[in-house]
Amino acid sequence: MSNYNYLHDRIPLMNFGFASLFFLVLLLLIPCFFLCRNTAQTYYFSQWHWVDRENPLLSWETWLKIVLFAFMVIALANPFFYDAASNSNKKGRDLILAIDASGSMAQSGFDEKDRFKNKYDTNMLLAKDFIKKRLDDNMGIVIFGTFAYTASPLTYDLSSLAYLLELTDIGMAGESTAIGEAIIQSIRTLSQGKATQKAIILLTDGYHNAGETSPKAAVEKAKASGIKIYTIGIGKSRDYDKNLLETISKETGGKSYGADSAKTLEEVYETINTLEPSLIRSENFLNTHLLYGYFLMIVWIILFGWILWERNPSLFQKAI
Repeated sequence: MSNYNYLHDRIPLMNFGFASLFFLVLLLLIPCFFLCRNTAQTYYFSQWHWVDRENPLLSWETWLKIVLFAFMVIALANPFFYDAASNSNKKGRDLILAIDASGSMAQSGFDEKDRFKNKYDTNMLLAKDFIKKRLDDNMGIVIFGTFAYTASPLTYDLSSLAYLLELTDIGMAGESTAIGEAIIQSIRTLSQGKATQKAIILLTDGYHNAGETSPKAAVEKAKASGIKIYTIGIGKSRDYDKNLLETISKETGGKSYGADSAKTLEEVYETINTLEPSLIRSENFLNTHLLYGYFLMIVWIILFGWILWERNPSLFQKAI
């Protein structure tokens, strides 16, 4: 049985294990070969030297039975060697969610199912669902308003990352919208990752009106770093700078989307998830070599030899 996959930068490790380790508990029964003797029967001899006083510890038959029993138990436990190919870096991409937390994100009515829920809370729920689907990605979060900051550096612990979103809120980075700062801060956060594919998903509902870095300068830096930027404008198209977001995505090789409702925003996340697929979380890469057959072969050889010896011991005496 062999199942082998190749990984880039893999580290081969030769290992030994048991597929059914719990069967080895049966080896605890070995003392019974010495202690659990048959019920004694009374025999009468007229001379002491006629009695064969055999010590079970010195009996080769007892030890042979133990070897046979041990080998059968080990075969039952299914031993195997395996060559494990481990990879210190997962196979996904480095991905940043840059989320607008400016004051305008407090506007309600974005979710048709819950008109009282504001745009920010709606996005948080959909963003958490998106994070859970990313599997092997190394993800981080940048929150921006008047300024931008890294709420979470790149991490593979996506469950904690999704939980962290619940700790963010509107106005944490100021009331204005610094799109240029958001891109620059995202690039800084991505610089800590080692993946060959890097992307930013930038979500906003406003116009760039704050920060020291212009969106144009930020985009040039993203292009130089080979980083794609996917932009999402939420709300009515007049509420955000649609032309700017489209330019940012076009210049960096990404795509731009508009979402005027929670349902549309969910569809946008699904589309991005398809365009930037995350590889299925792997699996252990194993080159497995099962060994139980060798142990069973030894058992059969010993049993066959023992049967021949019992039936015709002279054959072995002549061979010796």
